[in-house]
Order: sequence, then structure tokens, then C-alpha cells
Amino acid sequence: MYDVMAIGNALVDHEYLLSDAALEETDLTKGNMTLAAIEEQQQLLAYFKLAEIAPSKQAGGGSAANTMYTFASLGGKPFYACRVGDDAQGEFYLKDLHTAGVATSKKSVHTGGVTGSCVVAVTEDGERTMQTYLGTSSDITAENVDFDALTQADWLYLEGYLAMTESIQPAMIKLRQQAGIHNAKIAVSFADPAVVKFAKDGLLNMLGNKVAVIFCNSEEAKLFTDKKQIKAAARALLEYCQTAVVTDGANGAIIAHKSDDHSELEIYEVATPAVANVIDTNGAGDNYAGAFLYALSQHYSLPECGRLASAVAAQVIQQFGPRLASQDYKEIAQRVLSA
Repeated sequence: MYDVMAIGNALVDHEYLLSDAALEETDLTKGNMTLAAIEEQQQLLAYFKLAEIAPSKQAGGGSAANTMYTFASLGGKPFYACRVGDDAQGEFYLKDLHTAGVATSKKSVHTGGVTGSCVVAVTEDGERTMQTYLGTSSDITAENVDFDALTQADWLYLEGYLAMTESIQPAMIKLRQQAGIHNAKIAVSFADPAVVKFAKDGLLNMLGNKVAVIFCNSEEAKLFTDKKQIKAAARALLEYCQTAVVTDGANGAIIAHKSDDHSELEIYEVATPAVANVIDTNGAGDNYAGAFLYALSQHYSLPECGRLASAVAAQVIQQFGPRLASQDYKEIAQRVLSA
């Protein structure tokens, strides 16, 4: 049995710390993810080398993978569907997940494929800007998905970045249908403002008639709903889900929820713990979703889910890289959920 099955891009993160001026030289949009061909990523890395900007960290990444890593580290049982190459990067990637307790399938490995990579540019304010070469992950199809895993799961988690991947759309439809048959709840993460800007139709396909939970940040929520205020955006999202979780950095999060019979609307405001020094926001939203979903799967209240998620995300942004040590997650949960 699994608590959750997730599907997403498999990427190895390569993090660089640089100034805003150096970032401007790259033509990347600050705070957003940009898809790139291998030649474009090689040009970016060549620029970093010429500017003597050395990588600070290599880590397993990918939005949904980070979320499942968090979920597993807190004590949950996740299954992750993805696509990697049969190369050293792919081996590193899957081993990293298995060590944390995230199950995968042999169907994830594509012979002759090149594992995707993400260059994460972190500026001095801690903001992350990403350039992603999807590699073999861009060709993920139903053949890479172990649909049987979903028959054993209570939740299905869909990564918004896949709205940009045409080859996976038939599998998305099948997963949603199978979730309905087996009474698995669906959670969708919008993942990045760029997804809402350039792949909204793909997101709408993910959402189908309606899902249980949407995770997004305030910028994504406002872009998706055309609302200017975060609370109004959160309420508008309830047209597409039962629970909308909208994060807003240091300003906290808004959780909007409609009762099963749609007779009651609840709005919760969850504060973010104060953080003196933001080092790296890469993975903060992914970790937030993983912690929230874990607490939800353990039947905690929505405010309790939000408090755990906020505490985990606040810790993640105080270090380089998108993931904490497994023990750190457990210590946060013990502190927050036993309070």
C-alpha cells in the first residue's frame, strides 16, 4: 500500500550562487523556470565558467520528487513515476529517492536516454531562477507509468510542470480515470508562474472536473484566476478544487476549503515562521506541498497541515538545496504536531 502516487519530471539540480547583475547577463526571468535545449544549457554553463561562478551543490530535484522526498522523510509511503536515462545521473537520482523511502519502478529507466538536469541560479536575496533541460524526461509516456501503483494509493499527486509535456497527457487522463475508479483523491501543484502563463490549458486538463487540493503560490493563483487579491484568488480556485492552498512567502498562506456538500466555506490564514536569513528558496514550495499532504494523509486539521508545511519550508530556505536531511523533517514534525 502507498499513501500517495506522484508523477513528475526527473531532474538533477546543479545550484549556483550569483549576483542579480550576473543573472541579468543570462536573460533568464528571475523567479521563473525556463525550458532549454541541451545547447542552451551548455551555453549557460559556459558563461558561469567564464564568469568564475562555481557550482555550490548537486542534488536530486524535480518538483514532485522533492515533494515525495519530503512526504517519505516525514514517515509516509510514496510512489514516484518518472523517466531517467540509464546513465550515472539517473542512477544517482533514483538511489537518492530510494534511500529516502520513495518507491519507483523499473519502467522509469529509459535505455540510451539522458537524465534531465536543472541549473538553479540563486541570487543574494535567496530567490531561485531555473533553466531546465528535460532530457529523456521530456519523452515520458504511459509506458513509464506503473498504473498498478495507483490501485494501492489513497492520493494521486500531479506536478504542474508536466502540463508542458505533450507526450504525458494521455497517461494523465488515464491516471485521473483510475483515481476515480479506486477513490484516490487528486492533488495538483501549479509548480511555477511560467506553467500558468504558458501551459494553462494543460493545467486545466490536469484539474479535470475538479480535484481535492490545489497547491500554488500567490503569483500563480492570481495569474490563474485573474484576481488581484490573494484571498479572492484562493476563493476563485475552489471552482476547480475542494481545498486551495496558496502560499505567499513571509506573509504566510491562505487555505480555502469548501465542505463536502458545498454549504460551508472556510478560510484559514497560517503564519510563516520568521526567518532571519533566506539563503535559497529552491524547493520551498515542493517541500510545503509534501509536508501539507503528509499531515493531510494522517488526518490532521487544515490549520495543522499548514503549520507543519510552513515550518518545513521555513527550514528549507535557510540552506542550499531543495531537500533537508531526513531526520530534520521528523524533528520538525515532532515539534509542530505535538505542540
